[in-house]
Amino acid sequence: MGIKYRKLKEKDLDIFIEMRINQLREEGAKEDIDLRPALRDYYMRHMKDGTFVSWIAEDEGKIIGTSGMSFVEKPPYFGCPSGKMGLLSSMFTNPAYRRKGIAKELLHRVVEEAKNYGCGTVQITASNMGVKLYTAYGFTHNGNFMQYKL
Repeated sequence: MGIKYRKLKEKDLDIFIEMRINQLREEGAKEDIDLRPALRDYYMRHMKDGTFVSWIAEDEGKIIGTSGMSFVEKPPYFGCPSGKMGLLSSMFTNPAYRRKGIAKELLHRVVEEAKNYGCGTVQITASNMGVKLYTAYGFTHNGNFMQYKL
């Protein structure tokens, strides 16, 4: 298995989007709209302005793992004096390639991107499957996270 890692390119977006949708399905999301156009728009805009970066894993030219980091900024606070935050998303590995360290390597690469961007923290809403990976990497639970759906 000769896994290679590289940054996501625009030409990869169709496959990347399908893998993102597969990830959401695995997590139990209700698929009541076609999310592809919105995802394409998001990735195109934010890849262009540098506020989204992704590393992908390939085996013989086939994308088998994805990661994503969106960069946002909010007013500085004691836990994050820069106010810059990384929002981790799109962590998905083809089921045939799981438990081989691919997700850990992808995670490491996008966390490094967040450090280089100047982020003081990285956040994720983790699936049950991902909790072990993130905990082993050093993520901790934040019991204060709440959401209001508009």
